Amino acid sequence: MNDRFTTPWAELALSRFPRDPRDRLRAWDASDDYLLRHLAVAEPPPTGAVVVVGDRWGALTTALAARAAGAGTAPGGGAGTAPGGGAGTVTQITESFLTREATRANLAANGLDAGAVPLLTTRDAPPRRIDVLLVRVPKSLALLEDQLHRLAPALHRDTVVAGTGMVKEIHTSTLALFERIVGPTRTSRAERKARLILTTPAGPDAERGANPWPLRYELPGDAALVAGRPVVNHAGVFCADRLDIGTRFFLRHLPAGPGLGRVVDLGCGNGVIGTAAALADPDAEVLFTDESYQAVASAEATCRANGLAGRVEFRVGDGLDGVPSDSADLVLSNPPFHSHQATTDAIARRMFQGAKRVLRPGGELRIVGNRHLGYHVTLRRVFGNAELVASDPKFVVLRAVRRG
Repeated sequence: MNDRFTTPWAELALSRFPRDPRDRLRAWDASDDYLLRHLAVAEPPPTGAVVVVGDRWGALTTALAARAAGAGTAPGGGAGTAPGGGAGTVTQITESFLTREATRANLAANGLDAGAVPLLTTRDAPPRRIDVLLVRVPKSLALLEDQLHRLAPALHRDTVVAGTGMVKEIHTSTLALFERIVGPTRTSRAERKARLILTTPAGPDAERGANPWPLRYELPGDAALVAGRPVVNHAGVFCADRLDIGTRFFLRHLPAGPGLGRVVDLGCGNGVIGTAAALADPDAEVLFTDESYQAVASAEATCRANGLAGRVEFRVGDGLDGVPSDSADLVLSNPPFHSHQATTDAIARRMFQGAKRVLRPGGELRIVGNRHLGYHVTLRRVFGNAELVASDPKFVVLRAVRRG
């Protein structure tokens, strides 16, 4: 969906990525709007090096790039520089490949130079000095903790720190992290179900404790081929502190080796599923892919911890885009069914379509999913077939074969 977002500095055309005409969800929400309006009336106006963390689809970054460039027209005004134009550089930090691509597309769609806006990932070294830190509160409290620890040394006592999120996304634990890692914290009143978090930095030398991430633990005894094996989790990865029950069930119903061939762990998370495939068949080649930089870093660390080398690859990207067609024998996946706070089957549908493209004739997609999601229907639409491998009261394991 392409939508018009009116900011204090410009009216912007914004869309999610990848663009889908059936998607009616906007690329921004009331919390983005609230934060931008707060910055526009702040006295004195925040200036200097601006860092935006956790931007969902680039709405904040695009609006602030327009402000920094003096681009656009103030809403309701004539041509010329909008209020606050030319104020500071803007850097985005994200753990999401899709966010980076959405930001690039939205900057270009609004006539802004994407090359002038550094788009960093959570695996990159952060800027050494931050004058304005803006945080879109993530769903993962662990990711927020990790990022605040990484960024706190770049803050100084005059740094403007503001977080934003919908009321349902901001909890006592959220505020406690800002308070402990950054400094004294308060919240704004709620507007349109959104709230701001306003923090005064205690300074780079403040006592904040050690960053507990990444987290490493040994897998439980009922984890089939990977029982007792180490797994490494960077902050923000799904079920980073334990093996989730869906993956636990899936591990008991993976295809048996040898002869697995070229395997793809699609939406790999911490890499447990692909690691199990690699251990099941020492001759298998395994590609780990995810749109999360944190996830792929976790999968790589998990493989290193298990002594796998030479036959594993790692890729951050949009599903299977860029993976050659007819190149895989087996695709394994535990598909996500949330896009931020929205429940949707669009992600799984695109993953299934990508799997069909990259599989060789006779190749298999095997997935695990909650029973209520009805993935068997989607698989039949995409592959023309779907077979139940195993089920319990909560989950199903399904397989679909690409027919020649």
